Amino acid sequence: MSRRSGILEFAVLGLLREAPMHGYELRKRLNTSLGIFRAFSYGTLYPCLKTLVSNGWLIEEPGSAPEDALAASLAGRRAKIVYRLTPEGKEHFEELLSHTGPDAWEDEHFAARFAFFGQTEREVRMRVLEGRRSRLEERLEKMRASLARTRERLDDYTLELQRHGMESVEREVRWLNELIESERAGRDQRSGTDAPARHDNDSEETGGLPRHGGSTRPDPSDDTTK
Repeated sequence: MSRRSGILEFAVLGLLREAPMHGYELRKRLNTSLGIFRAFSYGTLYPCLKTLVSNGWLIEEPGSAPEDALAASLAGRRAKIVYRLTPEGKEHFEELLSHTGPDAWEDEHFAARFAFFGQTEREVRMRVLEGRRSRLEERLEKMRASLARTRERLDDYTLELQRHGMESVEREVRWLNELIESERAGRDQRSGTDAPARHDNDSEETGGLPRHGGSTRPDPSDDTTK
């Protein structure tokens, strides 16, 4: 399995954990909620869905509205298939959520992981955030060293482009520092109270982050993760 197809499978399982959907709904959510998948087509999504079904992680069901299925039949169209996560699929997704290796720190995979932080245990969130920060700090150090070696040979526009890239990485490092501190503050605050224990992977848990109606994840189209 390629890294990119693995990211897609992870995202599909995560979205279907929230609710069953048909292919069009899934593609729309992948494109709008998880912008890193804007370039994905039905030709990429449906083979992924078939693989997940064959692995026993999803099941296919007919659309829930009988009149829609009848109308589709009369019109000679196929009724929409709804994809539902199986118990085995849920278990597999939770196993993927617990992974904190280097792949979780890379650009596209990190964006997908961050999109499902609400379903991720706090300690795992911390390891992913700290791993991502470490990776970007290494990248920033290499960029600075490269710029120092080549500065005299660059024209003004190329120099500005490299500076822009460095500033983008620096912004993401600052953003990660804020997230990590918020997670730590939320954990420390809870550890100092006598409130009843709650499951770390409860979707209501947001660490020290404020609850917003929208998303706090980075815009995948931003060059901070390139």
